[in-house]
Amino acid sequence: MRNRIFAAVFSFLLLGVSGLARPMEPYTERHSSISSANASQESLNLALLDRVGQHVDETPIRQWPNNAFFFTAGMTIDADGAPNAYHPDDTGIDELANAGSSGHWNGIITDRHGNPVVQQEGDPFPGYYISCTSLADKTKEFNDPSRYVDATKIPYVALPEEIAELGGVQLGDFAFVINLRNGKSSFAIYADIGAVGEGSVALAEKLGISPNARHGGESGGVLYAFFPGSGNRQPRTIDEIQSEGERLLSDSGAIEKLPSESHGGPVISSGEL
Repeated sequence: MRNRIFAAVFSFLLLGVSGLARPMEPYTERHSSISSANASQESLNLALLDRVGQHVDETPIRQWPNNAFFFTAGMTIDADGAPNAYHPDDTGIDELANAGSSGHWNGIITDRHGNPVVQQEGDPFPGYYISCTSLADKTKEFNDPSRYVDATKIPYVALPEEIAELGGVQLGDFAFVINLRNGKSSFAIYADIGAVGEGSVALAEKLGISPNARHGGESGGVLYAFFPGSGNRQPRTIDEIQSEGERLLSDSGAIEKLPSESHGGPVISSGEL
């Protein structure tokens, strides 16, 4: 059953069948203000930026009739939430610069004076900073590393706040991600606010993408599908992400939406769905 669902959804996402997917309102990461004059554009064009702000590609975001939406992009590796992500000597699995800078930290927690909090004896990686994700278990103390979603263990994705708002996605909602280059797929959870096309170390491993937060990732060919309103704003276990993801794919009706006949192939091309 699981393989049948995956194969059907994979085919559905690749088929450019008129009427099954519609463009969302326009938004560009560089120009986040939404212009009503552009609201009728055929697709939602995103200026995908890499970590140093260079233009990479443009791609539309399309929406299913049930409000789930999907797009293709590359994947940069997000290590936030991993207890060994950042170290004062920049020896963590990710570059310290990706956590921000003095007075502007965003990937690690700070005390009331704005100083990064260091893990102590009894924590997973004493001497490392406590790295955080936007999604957190609020039943735990803010300086407990396990409060945050561990990028090395949990497959998660990141999105800019503006796109999440346009798509009706909240932290904790579920996603389905496919590496179009090798066919590998994984369920994931929306756990961090970030750039378009970011995935955790664990997600990259499942997709056959280099999970190295410093030098890994993929330049394109990764499809992300999101299910708005599907979560409970709480971190989830791997088993919960898997079981809930399978249910969402089944309930989405993607299998039933597949046409009995398809005349034409995939419409995915460089930068366009």
